[in-house]
Parts: sequence; structure tokens; C-alpha cells
Amino acid sequence: QVQLVESGGGLVQAGGSLRLSCAASGGSIGRYPMGWFRQAPGKEREFVAAINWSGSSTAYADSVQGRFTIARDNAKNTVYLQMSRLEAEDTAVYYCAVDRKFMGAPRTTGNEYESWGQGTQVTVSS
Repeated sequence: QVQLVESGGGLVQAGGSLRLSCAASGGSIGRYPMGWFRQAPGKEREFVAAINWSGSSTAYADSVQGRFTIARDNAKNTVYLQMSRLEAEDTAVYYCAVDRKFMGAPRTTGNEYESWGQGTQVTVSS
């Protein structure tokens, strides 16, 4: 089974930027959609962004549309989340995951995903 490791989180001031990475090992993610989710303290996990296997189609939560960009490099077996104009409300642990559907479209429901990473903390100070 694929293992995922997120990195790139940290502390940033409101209005700043971060780029998260999700590196896969133990198998190729190149033909599977990938997603980013986040969970803030005391809140449910929520969808952030997803990308299809080729990178030609993406989906975003309304709260991050226009500020975040998801991308992938299948040659590096890695998915990225570029986050700009960060807000305090973006503070959370960010997770990446592999969608179960081979060559599927990006999906927004966490139950469609598996092989979750351990997460990376993003803290935005206001």
C-alpha cells in the first residue's frame, strides 16, 4: 500500500504563503486522483482540494477557491498544495490522501480516499 508523507507546514502570518508537499512511496500514485483535506481543533475534517490523475482537472472548497492551488508531479510521485493569502481560519492539520478510483475525476468526499498521510500543521497568526 502507498505511504504518504506531508511536509511544508509551519507558522505564517496572515496574508502569507506556504507550499505543502505530499510525497508517495511504496507504489505509484500516477493514475489516481489525489486530495488535500484539513482538520482544525474541535472541528470535523473538511475537503480542501483535489486533482485528477493527469492534473487536467481540479476541485476546490469554496473557502480556498482563488487562494490555493493543487498540482502534481507524477514523475516525482508528489502532490503539492500552494497556499496564498492565508487566513487565521486556515489553521489546521493538513492531510493528503489517495482516491480509490483509478483514473477518476477529483472528488470531495473523504470516504472516497485511502492511504492518508500523518498530516502537517499549518498555523496562521492574525
